[in-house]
Amino acid sequence: MRISWIFCIIILLLVASIVTTLQLSPQNGANVYYIGLGTTFLAIILLVVFYGFIMKPIRSITNGADLLKAQDFSSRLSKVNQLEADKIIDMFNRMMSALKEERLALREQNHFLDLLIEVSPMGIMILDDNERIVTANLAAASFLGFSKTEDITGETVSGLDSQLSRFLITVKQGESLTVRLNDSMIYRCSRLQFMDKGYAHPFILIEKLTDEVMRAEKKSYEKVIRVIAHEVNNSMAGVNSLLSTASQIMSNSGRENAEMMEVMKVCEDRCHSLSRFITSFADVVKIPDVNLSHADLNATIEKWRVMLESLCANRDIRLRIKLCEGNLPVRIDPVLFEQILINIVKNSAESIGDNKGEIMIETSRQPPSLTVTDNGAGISKEAADKLFSPFFSTKTNGHGIGLLFTSEVLHKHGCKFALSTDPDGLTRFRIRF
Repeated sequence: MRISWIFCIIILLLVASIVTTLQLSPQNGANVYYIGLGTTFLAIILLVVFYGFIMKPIRSITNGADLLKAQDFSSRLSKVNQLEADKIIDMFNRMMSALKEERLALREQNHFLDLLIEVSPMGIMILDDNERIVTANLAAASFLGFSKTEDITGETVSGLDSQLSRFLITVKQGESLTVRLNDSMIYRCSRLQFMDKGYAHPFILIEKLTDEVMRAEKKSYEKVIRVIAHEVNNSMAGVNSLLSTASQIMSNSGRENAEMMEVMKVCEDRCHSLSRFITSFADVVKIPDVNLSHADLNATIEKWRVMLESLCANRDIRLRIKLCEGNLPVRIDPVLFEQILINIVKNSAESIGDNKGEIMIETSRQPPSLTVTDNGAGISKEAADKLFSPFFSTKTNGHGIGLLFTSEVLHKHGCKFALSTDPDGLTRFRIRF
């Protein structure tokens, strides 16, 4: 039974005793009457004291329990002017102050972590037990090809339409995986977990390594190419000098050395070809910085139409150019961008071969973009994972210079791009400005 109910019952009994005492007259029992009346008033006084010493502290403690239940750490209990009870109330108020400070510090830390996650250049995705994304930052959405975090929140990683997501689902807990996509982007993906309220929550980190890896790769192949170019060119210069001298000596000897002269000429031409070959590699590491200027992409492509058509004419390939209406303002380096467009169309033509295919160059306004489509042999799944790797080529006699040059120039333009064979069988090189 609750103490308040006991207190009410005692009050009722006192009221009954008072009524009974008042019904007695002083003439019938003066002593009994006054003793009962005094006892009643004494009991009332004792009840008031009981309430002050017992009920008031209990009610205060009950209020404190309600504050804890409601997690209201800002309110405090008032003292009841009792030494023991006030000690408990002081301890409770200090506890509430400590809880408030800890809760405020936790909120500030969480707010700081939220801001840190939001502005972090690393992609961060927190998953629930069903592998659904409950929290993600803008970097993660961007790496996956989405413009807003709301586009991926609530979705499973395997359910996202993204090339990167197909690699993310292969990463096991506690492991990391470095991947290169068909847009030359390089990412390191890690799957980890953190503890919250005693439960392990998985999360995925996506770190963009493109710039660092490309700089490291470039430093590596720059050094190798310079050494090779230096040695080959020096050797070829000496060999060419000897061949020229030998040719002159033989030419003065008469017609009987005509066959040998032809052999010497072939060797000399081969030396020149080898020198040009190694020079083309050396030119890759000498790509100048882009000189961006405002240009109308549609008008620029029209200016290059004849030159681009000539790349396809020898193979009997039809070139279609479909430009969006009006001007399409972009900032490009016309000289370098012309070269990469030549490389793209040339690769498309070589992919088609002698099959009398078609290449289409198309521009669009929202967002400003350029797409080169061909119906050639396409890109295999194995080759797609290696595109834009240094000196990788799908062609038998290819050297991987064209795509390497294209990738670096487009990165310098700040463009986003991708090369892939789509489900319809067509291969598209997409460039977004």
